[in-house]
Amino acid sequence: MAGITPRLLVVEDEPAIRELLRAILTPAGFEVTVAESAEDALEALRETLPDALLIDWMLPGLSGFHLLKRLRADARTRHLPLIMLTARGAETDRVSGLEGGADDYITKPFSPRELVARVRAVLRRRAPQYAGDILELAGVRLDPAAVRVTMGERPCLLGPTEFKLLRVLMAHPGRVFSRGQLLDLAWGEDRYVEERTVDVAVRRLRAALIDAGGDGEALIETVRGVGYRFVTA
Repeated sequence: MAGITPRLLVVEDEPAIRELLRAILTPAGFEVTVAESAEDALEALRETLPDALLIDWMLPGLSGFHLLKRLRADARTRHLPLIMLTARGAETDRVSGLEGGADDYITKPFSPRELVARVRAVLRRRAPQYAGDILELAGVRLDPAAVRVTMGERPCLLGPTEFKLLRVLMAHPGRVFSRGQLLDLAWGEDRYVEERTVDVAVRRLRAALIDAGGDGEALIETVRGVGYRFVTA
């Protein structure tokens, strides 16, 4: 069973920097795709959403800053973790980037270790299901590194889809997710998967939690007309 690999979209027009970022981030456990311009990035985002973006400020055509503003104005991309990566290190530029909606602002040249740490920190804040932290709530312990779920000492045997689904729900306890949101987060925006597939996966997840000694129906609550949430009390 495979864990969840965070997907990063790097928007950078300099080939050498693109390859450097790929060489740093891929061994650190990220799946990296690249776009050479803001326009290419928007086209890629129409197909599928990454888990985070790294955007160069100085891009040909539409600038990285204007791309940032455009993404923050779109409901579909408003909550994506976004990091500005740029040679513009003046305080006014950093303030503009952060006030424009960037979650972090990294100046070139950068330390590879610091870059990885700051990408992980942004994911931990904005998308904790990808941060790699052990999640432990309401008697359920989910270890993403070991790809293992337990209830007390009893293992909870889950398939890959149910593991991803539980990880998303546990990372945001109490938050209600629509079926469409769960498809995006757990299935990776697979456009060939129907929303009712979520209901089937939830039934299997609840059954596995019950087999491990938990109350699957109480832990994974149905919010009528909306979707599902993980309940801690």
